Amino acid sequence: MKIVVAGGTGFIGSAQCSSLVRDGHEVVILSRGTPSSAYPRHVPWDGKSLGNWIEEVEGADAVVNLAGASIAARPWTAQRKRTLYSSRMEPTSALVRAIERADPRPPVLISASAVGYYGDTGDETVAENHPPGTDFLAGLVVEWEAAAQNAAELGTRVVLIRQGIVLGPGGGALPALALPFRLFIGGTIGGGKQWVSWVHIDDVVGLYRFAIDRPDVVGPINAAAPVPVTNRELAAALGRALGRPSWLPVPAAPVRVVLGGLGDAILTGQRVIPAAAQRLGYAFREPELGRALRRALGSAA
Repeated sequence: MKIVVAGGTGFIGSAQCSSLVRDGHEVVILSRGTPSSAYPRHVPWDGKSLGNWIEEVEGADAVVNLAGASIAARPWTAQRKRTLYSSRMEPTSALVRAIERADPRPPVLISASAVGYYGDTGDETVAENHPPGTDFLAGLVVEWEAAAQNAAELGTRVVLIRQGIVLGPGGGALPALALPFRLFIGGTIGGGKQWVSWVHIDDVVGLYRFAIDRPDVVGPINAAAPVPVTNRELAAALGRALGRPSWLPVPAAPVRVVLGGLGDAILTGQRVIPAAAQRLGYAFREPELGRALRRALGSAA
């Protein structure tokens, strides 16, 4: 197949593209920067305007949208919130406009999303049919998904991969999570009772591939392991995986002061289950947190 990937050079995109290339697919990465390699093929775009890159969308077997600035990279200042918004809405809208012009149109658009869609749900178990939250991140995700869903009106199947905290080597949230433990100052954040919906990078890649290959996969899919954990349980498992104590809690107040809205997101959570993926028969490769952490950290499984 020919698969066009926007955001193909990031943590998830690199893993996704490598998997597709290994299986013999033609991968075209829409890239804002200078390519680091000749293959997969990189085609320049600015993430918002139509250009020669739309020729790659025409006749593609799938379009994968992973574009968007990192949610957890820095505090949510007013400027950062604008960046989080524009870095998602502009590329998604551009891809839908390219799909509209394409002849033939790609049969499927798979667009990244986030479990932040649900907002703070406390101890409630959350599946894909749960309504959205009301905070900044939930509102952002709602608009992001709506922009992608416009492709459905053009006859293209749309899949929305609502990702939890992705654990994997060399990127994602894990380096920041692990650093305090490596320094022997790791522990719970806030009260530690908030739920954490996590997923290993292999299952994120697997779910995108599942969505490409299965015509019956439509709409939102929670990319979260079957067993969510509390922040306290995550801290304990991370301490064990690193051979470090997990005894030093971080109070909620300084987290909010330093990180602003991001701090609120860290101190709340969602108890998300992958109901749609399991109903459709997806088998998780890393359903157990301890092993997933060891693999992500490069330890013996």
